[in-house]
Amino acid sequence: MRRAALLVALLGAACSRPAGSPPAFTAPVTLGGRAVPAAALEHGRTVYTQYCRSCHGDGGDGKGTAAAGLVPPPRDLRLGVYKFAAVSAGQLPRDADLARTIREGLHGTAMQAWQVPETELDDLIQYVKSFAARWRSETAGEELAISADPWAGRDGEALARGARVYHGLAQCAVACHPAYVTRAEIAAFTKELTGIDLRELRADIYQPVAKDSDYGFKILPPDFTFNPLRGGDTLADVYRAIASGIGGTAMPTWKNVLPETDLWALAHYVRSLVDLRDRPEAAALAARLRDQPPWAPPPLPAADAGAPAAR
Repeated sequence: MRRAALLVALLGAACSRPAGSPPAFTAPVTLGGRAVPAAALEHGRTVYTQYCRSCHGDGGDGKGTAAAGLVPPPRDLRLGVYKFAAVSAGQLPRDADLARTIREGLHGTAMQAWQVPETELDDLIQYVKSFAARWRSETAGEELAISADPWAGRDGEALARGARVYHGLAQCAVACHPAYVTRAEIAAFTKELTGIDLRELRADIYQPVAKDSDYGFKILPPDFTFNPLRGGDTLADVYRAIASGIGGTAMPTWKNVLPETDLWALAHYVRSLVDLRDRPEAAALAARLRDQPPWAPPPLPAADAGAPAAR
């Protein structure tokens, strides 16, 4: 009798669901390696309609009734591509990552923080997964754990190392983010950490560069002294974004590429730049960079004078 009642309820939901909404679930669906009951998915549909439908749309395509004019546009959930998670960029997020995005929102976007009750949150997450085919054949990535901060109590040292790693080793400003030190300092940091003499720098080194993405449009990397950080701006949030990368964008995974001391130094440095936003210090930094002396690369050694220049 219970099965018959459930079937009647599901068929009734199918008749009343909005056009474009996924068909009614009448059997369990495997999502991320987990068999999710049909009743849970149908309940998730109800929760999604309450919290998410107006922006993300009935079909999860990001074209809900409230989506027009939103910048950035609501995520197309059918893609199965997610920016912010504690897994390597490009891998599927864990449920805890999706819960964090729902609960904390994405700063600087229309995605606000939703206090979805615990009794409804898991069903909502599973329903959101159902829009993307990837979840039916793949599982979530392995969590990239946050290590202990080795710079705790040594902020000045962390910032000095972070500035060098940002500009000289990871070279975050070479083709993506803005630089925040002089051209001479960029060259000095690069020489110090890599042994390479810079021969040239892009002309707009103090501006971000729009990069291709998996979302169907170019994405402008943030200027940390100006733009809010979408995935959160606590020190742990910044570390996670650097370590894991940003899914679907040009921001790579740095975990196991840089040592943990440098990952944390970068996080401290970026966090210090975020602290400048809307403060006089940001204008003072911009003035220092604007008024810096001219920079020219060091002359080539005589033996290499006729050789092609390399960066």
